Amino acid sequence: MPDPAAVQSMFGRIAVRYDVANRLLSGGLDVWWRRRLVAAVRRGNPRDVLDLATGSGDVAFALARMLPRETAILGLDFCQPMLDQAEVKKAAADGRYPNVTFRQGDGLALPLPDASFDAVTISFGLRNLADRARGLREMRRVLRPGGQIVVLEFSQPRAWFRPLYYFYLRRVLPRVAGWMTGDRAAYVYLNDSIEQFPDRAAIAAEMRAAGFADVQAVPLTLGTVALHSGRKPAS
Repeated sequence: MPDPAAVQSMFGRIAVRYDVANRLLSGGLDVWWRRRLVAAVRRGNPRDVLDLATGSGDVAFALARMLPRETAILGLDFCQPMLDQAEVKKAAADGRYPNVTFRQGDGLALPLPDASFDAVTISFGLRNLADRARGLREMRRVLRPGGQIVVLEFSQPRAWFRPLYYFYLRRVLPRVAGWMTGDRAAYVYLNDSIEQFPDRAAIAAEMRAAGFADVQAVPLTLGTVALHSGRKPAS
């Protein structure tokens, strides 16, 4: 499992160049992936949404653009430099996101009361939790009965595509990202965390074990990414 202090330090080092690197390394697909996540959340008509591992706030802002303006959105992350970037982006938006707030907090011990959100999202952050089972239980705890969890995360691609995909992760991504961010080691970690992450069926099983019902997993982009969803039982 990831070391929290190391993960926090790593994201702090790359925070300023994080968004630019994401766009380039994903070929812009990260924008489409987030739209799929937001569309899944929108179907539940939530009054308030918690976006965990919010990073520089891209998911929180996407939610604000596509959900009603009265929907309250809280972005939470344990890395303050990433949250600083989110606040810079919010300030630059000149008042367009009055319903979005950011707060520092640990996903394994959420500083939030029980049953306080209609939806919880986490985008490319589940694999960085030191204890996924505990993190999933915390997400369930802060959801209201019937509330929705939506997880966007890297996954294991289709078998025929794996050799090419892993070549990209191991050889291309660290070099390009290292050149862009000045921190190749951070993207070596990214490669390792993706390769070691369970497949869709295993993550769905972990969500069920954490107490979620109606769990589904939808593969995206040849299975390299998956959109997982579930609900906290109503009773």
